[in-house]
Amino acid sequence: MKQISFSDFQKLDLRVGEIKVVEEIEGYDKLSLLTVDLGEGETCNLVAGIKQFYKLEEITGRQVIVVANLEPKKIAGVESQGMLLAADLDGRPVLIMPCDKVPAGTKVR
Repeated sequence: MKQISFSDFQKLDLRVGEIKVVEEIEGYDKLSLLTVDLGEGETCNLVAGIKQFYKLEEITGRQVIVVANLEPKKIAGVESQGMLLAADLDGRPVLIMPCDKVPAGTKVR
């Protein structure tokens, strides 16, 4: 495993986000477009390869961990403004979620 310095870790802005809207991206079997509330009126759009594993209505309202300061990237013609954290269980993404409900935007340390 490659190690990083603590100062590199501190550059990450990890936050709790609440999934407000989940939409299909037309023409893509694996991708979903998520609108995530990051607190204090801030939202971001995330493109995530979770469509085959999570039903839209199943994750709407759930809290997830988001890398909020990731450089935006166009995926499937849509600007993704961050990244969800998920465990890889034999190729299946398992979303990382807080055990207890906390305010959207809470920093993860």
